[in-house]
Amino acid sequence: MKENNSISRRAVALGDFDGMHKAHQTVITGAENTVIYCVNNKFSLLQKSLFKKRYPNCVFADFKQIKHMDGEDFINKILLDRFKAQTVLCGFNFRFGKNASWSALDMRNYLEKKDVWVRILEHLDFDGEPISSTRIRKCIADGEIEQANDMLGYNFTFEAKVISGDMRGRTIGFPTLNQRLPNGLVVPKYGVYESRTFVCGKEYKSFTNIGIRPTWRLSSPLSETHIFDFSGDLYNENIRIELVRYLRGEKQFPSVDELEKQLKYDKSSII
Repeated sequence: MKENNSISRRAVALGDFDGMHKAHQTVITGAENTVIYCVNNKFSLLQKSLFKKRYPNCVFADFKQIKHMDGEDFINKILLDRFKAQTVLCGFNFRFGKNASWSALDMRNYLEKKDVWVRILEHLDFDGEPISSTRIRKCIADGEIEQANDMLGYNFTFEAKVISGDMRGRTIGFPTLNQRLPNGLVVPKYGVYESRTFVCGKEYKSFTNIGIRPTWRLSSPLSETHIFDFSGDLYNENIRIELVRYLRGEKQFPSVDELEKQLKYDKSSII
């Protein structure tokens, strides 16, 4: 009977949840009906639109409103009055209240007197070091996408509207869909990636160039994806791309023939 009561208690998970990486995922497990309260809303690793789709039980804080609350006000007004929390989940390094003056342990000491459980999760390691959003962002910026994906627990992903391009790829048999990277998202290291593209719920192998295309020189970075075994018009569609593996850096080609030769090689390394 006691075990059933523990399962039914209303739980609130607290954190930045930028990317909802593996360490974050441990925070939200083990409780049903969990409200995921995102306190800072940075979304540099997983854009907000995708976050909402994956976690429909999330609530986004108005950070300007809560950052000046003292710890006691935050607990009483947000956790107890608004969410009716009976269990609170957070990481060991979670801090809150004005000037981040309250720790997770402070919250536990305060709430246990009110019969509210606080479960504090320890750090989760990858290759001997704690997983963190900062560490994942650095891996993505350095082109270490496979390590980033391991820490995220999924492939680094973005979705954006397909825009018109110069159609040069079509002339050499490699048409691409062009997308601008979402605002605020960490920019991956410029270069060519093995990727996965999702169209109408179907997954396609692909490769994606992120950068400025030195051969023709763009003014701002662009994502250009060639989808294998696909034909169709995707202009103005929102398309999701996952980056799987970093293949090579961007480079300038002396001729279109050399570019075509390289693209054929890139494709053969994925198929």
